[in-house]
Amino acid sequence: MKKIQMVDLRSQYLNIKDEIDKAIHEVIDSCAFINGPAVTAFQKDLEKYLGIKYVIPCANGTDALQVSMMALGLQPGDEVITTSFTFIATAEVIALLHLTPVLVDVDPDTFNIDPEAVERAITSRTRAIVPVHLFGQCAPMEEIMKIALKHKLFVIEDNCQAIGADYIFSDGSRKKAGTIGQIGCTSFFPSKNLGCYGDGGAIFTNDDELAKQLRVVVNHGMAMRYYHDYVGVNSRLDSIQAAILKIKLQYLDRYAAKRRAAADHYDKAFKGNPKLKIPARYSRSNHVFHQYTLVTNDIDRAALIAFLNSKEIPAMIYYPVPLHLQKAYLDPRYKPGDFPVTEHLSDSVVSLPMHTELDEEQLQHITRTVLEFVNA
Repeated sequence: MKKIQMVDLRSQYLNIKDEIDKAIHEVIDSCAFINGPAVTAFQKDLEKYLGIKYVIPCANGTDALQVSMMALGLQPGDEVITTSFTFIATAEVIALLHLTPVLVDVDPDTFNIDPEAVERAITSRTRAIVPVHLFGQCAPMEEIMKIALKHKLFVIEDNCQAIGADYIFSDGSRKKAGTIGQIGCTSFFPSKNLGCYGDGGAIFTNDDELAKQLRVVVNHGMAMRYYHDYVGVNSRLDSIQAAILKIKLQYLDRYAAKRRAAADHYDKAFKGNPKLKIPARYSRSNHVFHQYTLVTNDIDRAALIAFLNSKEIPAMIYYPVPLHLQKAYLDPRYKPGDFPVTEHLSDSVVSLPMHTELDEEQLQHITRTVLEFVNA
């Protein structure tokens, strides 16, 4: 049996090696390494795929979030509501810009932000909501957008884990994750569903003026060369990474189908087990399974992970410490117990290998091993 990886990037690369190598060599031959034709070509392909007017490439997903908040003109002290159960980057950029993070709890089934908690957290200083499409499926965007419209708030979608997912509105219409709020952000970190071979990110919007401002901010605050009208950053997607992403974008839906097939295998094996809660599939979103995350019940999670590792199966905890309990972000407004769902998840979740190259033998070995421990 092939060695099991949390994410098997090498096998994925080998399956498209000729296309990737050709794309890389074309960029090297052109020597157009920064803002070259490969970046423009990928940008246009991604705009078409997402059904969005503007894609603004940048250096990484964290920059995408920061640039978005800068382009919206958020000021120190403005409140931004987001979830406590997410990767640190969501809160990190809020802190870096001297904004005020306002954290809320999540839905116990989907792990995504709770709209009722969002509504309760709004004050006169609230300016924006950052819903995170966690682990590969959409947050409840129709409800979030209604709240935002009611209170005249911006919505910045953190779509770093769910690119390619569809959100299904109550009238049956669909939009791609990241294209519903004023701005969507994504990461092309190598392990993402659409990942490059280094760092990369992008920002999405349908707003003409906002797109202009986003482009200025990512380029040193410069609309005309050497004329700086705004404070900006230097955040670019390099041409080699864009060329790689252009190839991989063609496979994104097929990759999602493979991830769903792996998730189906896991679901079938674990469904109904009282010690394992399989991830809910939200009826208003298809799931692209950036992660396959179980909630454990009445078992020693650390011992389970150690047992899996002893059988050469990796497993991870996303995320072991909620944002409101992270040392760097401790805030007198929050204390242990304030977000019971988030804290329970941090204490009990475990993520199994999830990627496009998992085969039947590997999946059977993983599920048998998990059940061997759980049912002992």
